[in-house]
Amino acid sequence: MARQNDPFSQNIDWLTLLLYLACVTMGWLNVYAAVYSPEDHTSLFDLSTNAGKQLMWIGTTVILIICVLVINHTFFDTFAFVFYGFMILLLILVLFLGSNINGSRSWFKFGSFTLQPAEFAKVATALALAKYLDVPGINLSKQKDLMYIAGIIVLPCILILASNETGSTLVFASFAIMLYREGLPGWIPAVGLSAAALFILALVFAKLYIFLGIVVLLLLVILLMPRYNRTLPNLLGMGLVGLVMMGYVAGVDFFVNNVLQKHQRNRIKVLVDPTIDPLGVGWNVTQAKIAIGSGRLQGKGFLEGTQTKFDFVPEQSTDFIFCTIGEEHGFLGSLVVVALFVALLSRIVILAEKQRTKFARVYGYCVAGIIFFHVMVNIGMTIGLMPVIGIPLPFFSYGGSSLWSFSILLFIFLKLDSRRAGAMWR
Repeated sequence: MARQNDPFSQNIDWLTLLLYLACVTMGWLNVYAAVYSPEDHTSLFDLSTNAGKQLMWIGTTVILIICVLVINHTFFDTFAFVFYGFMILLLILVLFLGSNINGSRSWFKFGSFTLQPAEFAKVATALALAKYLDVPGINLSKQKDLMYIAGIIVLPCILILASNETGSTLVFASFAIMLYREGLPGWIPAVGLSAAALFILALVFAKLYIFLGIVVLLLLVILLMPRYNRTLPNLLGMGLVGLVMMGYVAGVDFFVNNVLQKHQRNRIKVLVDPTIDPLGVGWNVTQAKIAIGSGRLQGKGFLEGTQTKFDFVPEQSTDFIFCTIGEEHGFLGSLVVVALFVALLSRIVILAEKQRTKFARVYGYCVAGIIFFHVMVNIGMTIGLMPVIGIPLPFFSYGGSSLWSFSILLFIFLKLDSRRAGAMWR
């Protein structure tokens, strides 16, 4: 009989655990490679380097994982809103008591130790959403329920944005994946994706061409509509939709030039035109692509990278860790890393679908959505497909807050899944 307080006797999904260990180990080795100096020959276990410090974070993460696994699974359900409220309090306190690091007041600093509440707010919000959606009678087609859910997501977003952490704020959009799985009306994500597409098109093409495209699109929709649907109210509604889309496109320039901050405008400009100011605002992306491209098929070899060694690539052990992977291990190594994440995400979704409780299923999809968003954006920004918004690559990037939060996020789900897998509870 498995004992509840013994983490080694529980029915943890070993495939997910192995994938997690592979990611953490490869991440640690690549953090070492990113900061390795051929002249100093620093040890992999040197605690004065990022690699040594990351090893310490890994050690403390093991302790956190054990704590998660020995806690009764009902603890996370019962205290979900308490966790959420506590994280909201921390997000408020960090605005007044936090340290300003790289222009963002989102860190608590205790000597050489720093902690970023925004990372853990994702976990708390996932638990709160799972708890709310688990209430009988909640329906995502009801406006009242949608408003409550929107409030749970938007509140931490506002506080994180106030601390100048735009990247962490955008991660909360990943909850749309879970909401769609749980019955969110299809038109809501469709509107969101359309708005994003129009925003990008408005930056790339002349407004006149976009207006003409909208008109042609609406005419095609009207022509393809059954005749009995071509009523005056429907046609007026289509016309109103077209006017709103045109107004939105026309307002993009005003938003970019008058609402966004200078560094945010620069990131968008680089995304649209990567060749702009290659020695200035375009430096990060240009050097990142050079580093990845220089790895070619098989890479230069472990510890043989030059772009990262000589600091051509900024933040090479954190936000741009994928550059080290691409340069030293090439296309094949990059493919292995992407395959690892695909396998991990696929496994999480498979397990989520097998859950017996809605709480566990919703939380599982939240986990998958958050990890997917981080992987997509982090890798995308290093190869110039996404704007540089400064979010870590899960389990790979250097940093304690990141590793702790992603590990807690994942192992809470594995704890919930162990109940389904047949663990004995008291």
